[in-house]
Amino acid sequence: MVDTVIVEAESPPVSWPAIIAGGFVTAAMTLLLLALGAGIGFAVVSPWSGLPDITTTKAATVGGIFMAVTAVMSSALGGYLTGRLRVRWANSTPNDEVYFRDTAHGVLAWAFATVMGAALLASAGTIVGGGVAAGAGPAAALAATKDTTAPFLDRLFRPDYAALTGGTGQRAAGVFAGGRDLVVDRDAARRILMGLRDRSRTDLAADDRQYLAQMVAARTGLAPADAERRVAAVEAETRAALDAARRAAMHLSFWLVASMLMGAFAAGLAATEGGAARDGRS
Repeated sequence: MVDTVIVEAESPPVSWPAIIAGGFVTAAMTLLLLALGAGIGFAVVSPWSGLPDITTTKAATVGGIFMAVTAVMSSALGGYLTGRLRVRWANSTPNDEVYFRDTAHGVLAWAFATVMGAALLASAGTIVGGGVAAGAGPAAALAATKDTTAPFLDRLFRPDYAALTGGTGQRAAGVFAGGRDLVVDRDAARRILMGLRDRSRTDLAADDRQYLAQMVAARTGLAPADAERRVAAVEAETRAALDAARRAAMHLSFWLVASMLMGAFAAGLAATEGGAARDGRS
């Protein structure tokens, strides 16, 4: 009689099918929560919309809290499934090694979902933005598709119809008597105002301010002094809006980092719990 010895094959240390499955669940849950948040007005980033309208630190805080909750819920679900689906090792594996590898599988599932989600959102941003490159700064890329200076330009070139009744200034079609299009002047004014984004500059250059005042006076029918006052007021409003948007973006970036760290922690912890349930240790 020959004794049969059964040797259990050693399982690979990394179970990629479980990681991929958990990553897909994490990504799907994230999209679901983002769609829900977009519907109730809490979402900061939506895969079906353009640039989020975050201009205050209060709005950034609300959006950041929603991002953190979304990251924890979706990562915990994906991490738990990864732990449950991971290949079970032989009973001789030390418990501390089992805990470590379960946690590592959860973090890997979170990382897979994060990279996959970033790639998908980057592709969507490229399509929507007409080829704008995405990656490290998706908000900056999407900003190119939205004219944030439009309200200020509208105020800058709002005509004084009482002064234009006699036919001076601009035609009804918005074109100078000399043939210069209003769109050209608006674009020039936009570039000048967006120069205030440079934090080293506190005010517009004197020649830029004078050029704007001349355009406003010619387009609106205002007196030169009134045009200069309007330019000064719009300049101050634009600077304040840009400063507020910059502070909100910085605030939101901290929340983004915090939500990612919380998601990784939740995924690892949930994967450990899933592994314990898999091995009957819970």
